[in-house]
Amino acid sequence: MPFANFKVPEKTLTPKQKEEIVTRTTELYVEIYGERARNNTMVLVEEVADGGWGISGNVLTLAMLGEATPTDTSGA
Repeated sequence: MPFANFKVPEKTLTPKQKEEIVTRTTELYVEIYGERARNNTMVLVEEVADGGWGISGNVLTLAMLGEATPTDTSGA
């Protein structure tokens, strides 16, 4: 069974963007393995809590990177 696991910082993707990841990843597997892969492809989009990820041994947060989230409604 084809399987893809995407780990992304929490609240950085909209539901529509997550749907697009699932759809496009499934289509990619179908292109590679043929139509038989469609019904067996599993795509998991996991949201990692802010500060729960890092690069090069450093824990990172969205604030440190200066990024706003698409679901931010605070107006900041």
